[in-house]
Amino acid sequence: MDDKMIIELFFARSESAIAALAEKYGRQCHLVAANILNNEQDAEECVNDAYLAAWNTIPPQRPDPLRTYICRLVRNLCIKRYHHNTAQRRNSHYDLALEELAACIPCAETVENEYESKQLTGHLNRFLETLDEDSRVMFVRRYWCSDSVAEIAARFGRRPHYVTVRLSRLRAKLKHYLEKEGVSI
Repeated sequence: MDDKMIIELFFARSESAIAALAEKYGRQCHLVAANILNNEQDAEECVNDAYLAAWNTIPPQRPDPLRTYICRLVRNLCIKRYHHNTAQRRNSHYDLALEELAACIPCAETVENEYESKQLTGHLNRFLETLDEDSRVMFVRRYWCSDSVAEIAARFGRRPHYVTVRLSRLRAKLKHYLEKEGVSI
């Protein structure tokens, strides 16, 4: 079933909309959740909460693309759960990915930085457009989907060391790009 038909099911308030959404994007949503949370039960709960959030927000929204929308809902819920679960502990899988980016992206934890955060999103999107497809996919898989280096290496048929070096170079390139754009780091 295509995305427009699924969205129309949501607008018709048909419960089959959730089933169609789960059938089409459930695997991807679960992968994102599992990569962030590293806990099967929490991941499943966040995916189900994302389906409920989609039910509550469609309508009035008509997300395009639907996959990005539902994955973002899952990711945001997982990050909230992650912070709750690890208030005093560390989940090295996700923390490591965040620490890798910490040197190149400024922190946006205050309300004053909200505008700058939106600008940073634009800069990141433009930076990603400058990369070749493999580099862009590696970057997004690591820092948005929280895939491990080993998972990325397997996806590309490379050794983990190759991926680690390439990601390091991409972070350096991002830092240089942001400095050139006038973003204070």
